[in-house]
Amino acid sequence: MRASQFFISTQKEAPADAELISHKLMVRAGLIKKLGNGLYTWMPLGLRVLRKVEAIVRDEMNKAGAMELSMPAVQPRELWEETGRWAVFGPQMLKIKDRHERDYCFGPTHEEVITDIARKEISSYKQLPVNFYKIQTKFRDEIRPRFGVMRAREFLMKDAYSFHTNYDSLQQTYETMYQAYSNIFTRLGLKFRAVRADTGAIGGEGSHEFHVLADSGEDGLAYCENSDYAANVELAEAVAPKAKRSVPLQTMHEVETPRQTACEDVAKLLGIGVEQTVKSVALMVTQESGQQFVLALLRGDHVLNEIKLAKLNGFADFRLATEEEIRAHLNCPPGFIGPVGVAANVQVIADRSVAAMSDFVCGANKPKFHLAGVNFGRDLPEPGLVADIRNVVKGDVSPDGKGTLELCRGIEVGHIFQLRTKYSGAMNATYLDENGQSQVMEMGCYGIGVSRIVGAAIEQGNDENGIIFPRSMAPFDVVICPIGMDKSEAVKSAVTKLYQGLQASGYDVLLDDRGERPGVMFAESDLVGIPHRIVVGDRGLAEGKVEFKSRHSKEVQNLLVGDVINHLKKVLG
Repeated sequence: MRASQFFISTQKEAPADAELISHKLMVRAGLIKKLGNGLYTWMPLGLRVLRKVEAIVRDEMNKAGAMELSMPAVQPRELWEETGRWAVFGPQMLKIKDRHERDYCFGPTHEEVITDIARKEISSYKQLPVNFYKIQTKFRDEIRPRFGVMRAREFLMKDAYSFHTNYDSLQQTYETMYQAYSNIFTRLGLKFRAVRADTGAIGGEGSHEFHVLADSGEDGLAYCENSDYAANVELAEAVAPKAKRSVPLQTMHEVETPRQTACEDVAKLLGIGVEQTVKSVALMVTQESGQQFVLALLRGDHVLNEIKLAKLNGFADFRLATEEEIRAHLNCPPGFIGPVGVAANVQVIADRSVAAMSDFVCGANKPKFHLAGVNFGRDLPEPGLVADIRNVVKGDVSPDGKGTLELCRGIEVGHIFQLRTKYSGAMNATYLDENGQSQVMEMGCYGIGVSRIVGAAIEQGNDENGIIFPRSMAPFDVVICPIGMDKSEAVKSAVTKLYQGLQASGYDVLLDDRGERPGVMFAESDLVGIPHRIVVGDRGLAEGKVEFKSRHSKEVQNLLVGDVINHLKKVLG
């Protein structure tokens, strides 16, 4: 491709609303242009990147035995009513009406549509298993679109949906898709990690997320370096302490804490470690008997995991208690509340780590006071419920018992689910088995954020000069930067021959023939993330050489003109 015949629209400044480096660089490099809030046009340069990602995704899906189809973006309300998600999915769903006042939505996902296809087209066990996929635009009405393509309202996604006669078949396809996803991210040249995850709004049973590792990632990941264990922090189990609770050595007593409400401040005042304190999180839980006031006890340095809590029996619907509710049940303002001496109608749930503590410090249910030397069984009853309700922290024992946990950040770019019969059961997607009996299909779901991958790759690969794309995703493999091409026949001849030779060898080449100054050409090629640069000028050609530089290296090599293609083959393969 000749730059003079291609549209390049780089910018010196990033938009004021850009927070992440990927958003800033994608706009500056001219990969995307903002149309509206969370809506972006993929410009020619950006579309080349997007299509390369899409091609790898499609290739691996085909190899995995999935079959591509295309489904409507606009979906009728009736399908969503069958699964109960028309109301449940929430304001993320963009709802529209046609001229006849019939309700539709712009598809945020396609479980209902594909299940409708399966129940109409599949009737016998002989037609199963089957795996369909599509790569299409989706729309979710994010309350606060931000981070460019990382959290846009309109985005490109690959969905796959599999149907099965039994759970064993589903598991086999699930494992096949797990490997296909691993292949995709490996081929894309990304550092990634697959982790066990919560199924969230999609539902079902087992699931794994695939994360591109980056410090800017929104998700916390826990993993063990000594094993294959990895999980989203939302799901990672905090193993109960093996050591038994120590025998009490202190007598419970009040300590004055006039302005100290946070555990860290209380610990500092008392000269103890924050891990010796217990914080009480006041909750209101909707149960069959009505609204229940609950105190959830956590070690002072731990954080409540709301997803784990919601999975406990009776805790599916909870919220933080208001100050008025706290005062009504404990006769005390927030910041000084605790589990000692509470009324019988106050439910107490303790994290596993708290249940193993002795001689701890907690709120006294008295303004400006805490209690020290507190012990279960002596100063207050044993907790009514002990459970894992916290986020894991670095150094926790790995749930598989093979070491300790480390933490990192990740950007979710893929998620696979074992849906089982959540949708097929609700929509009566059945088949006839070998005995002619009607059975509900087992179902799997597998998604990849194709456009999100581009942003995630930039979060992982960038420097002060711009984007550092892996070769598999870069808009071009190599850029040729001629110096004085319009003035030197030698440069023009050498560049033309090199350009044609590289193209003939199968490389994606950009020839910057715009007549720009070297500094401009170099800066733009670095900004847009082209992996390799060849500089051709009279001075080098006098010795039969050109300059070769890789984007990820500061080293400049002088190569013989005749050696360039062989050198590139060694570098790129």
